[in-house]
Amino acid sequence: MIVREHTNEFVMIEQEHHAYLSGEITANLKESLTPEKEFRESVEYAIYKHDDGWKLIDKQPFWNDKNQAPYTFVDFPVLPKTVFYKHGIEEVEKIDSYAGLLCSKHYARFLLDDTSKEAQFFVQQEEERQKQIIQSLSDFDQDAFNFHYGLLQLCDNLSLYICLNEPGAPKEKEHPFFQKGIPVSSSIDVFKRDKINLRWGDEKTILTDEILFDRPLKITLQQKVVDKNSISKKGLIESYHEAPTQQVNVKLVRDRN
Repeated sequence: MIVREHTNEFVMIEQEHHAYLSGEITANLKESLTPEKEFRESVEYAIYKHDDGWKLIDKQPFWNDKNQAPYTFVDFPVLPKTVFYKHGIEEVEKIDSYAGLLCSKHYARFLLDDTSKEAQFFVQQEEERQKQIIQSLSDFDQDAFNFHYGLLQLCDNLSLYICLNEPGAPKEKEHPFFQKGIPVSSSIDVFKRDKINLRWGDEKTILTDEILFDRPLKITLQQKVVDKNSISKKGLIESYHEAPTQQVNVKLVRDRN
């Protein structure tokens, strides 16, 4: 779950919706950022589905009693997180092994520096999975894979920028993940730089200092706003279910300034 806290409420965005935005961004990238034809379907599927491990969990969000707030994808406990991660990877791999390889690489990266036994065991399992998938692919190309994985990271971060920030937030109040820009993998050499700078033009417009799309991209974010008073009376799950889904329209355009 992605959560932004306000004085009297929580703005909550399911990881599945965030991933869908990532996929929409991928599907609309300019030609020089588009995966090769033979990989396109697999790469787009991986990006659309890269957070499927959270899909069912986010339907009944968990309460963090220490922080008195819903658990987020950042602070969720490691042991159950590895179970969800593994499930998500397996579901993607069932449909498309190359997409599963991308998702495995993506999830394992998050826990590389975690020294807990559970995290290290998960990383070892996924490294073995990655070896097996690569061996099963007769035409595996490491350079192409690095580019595709770089796209997953880029589109994931672009979507997170939308989800983690308050619409229209000035740069100094943006989420700390992105105040210095969005990182760009060295495998994506189109930009000749290691980050892209974004800023909010207004509450419905995000400006980028790189040309990412052939035309302004309009996307719709789904979120719920859950009242804290309701949570204290009914609990998080019931309050979340009762909150209506809101549609938030955002446009990504080139920054001309």
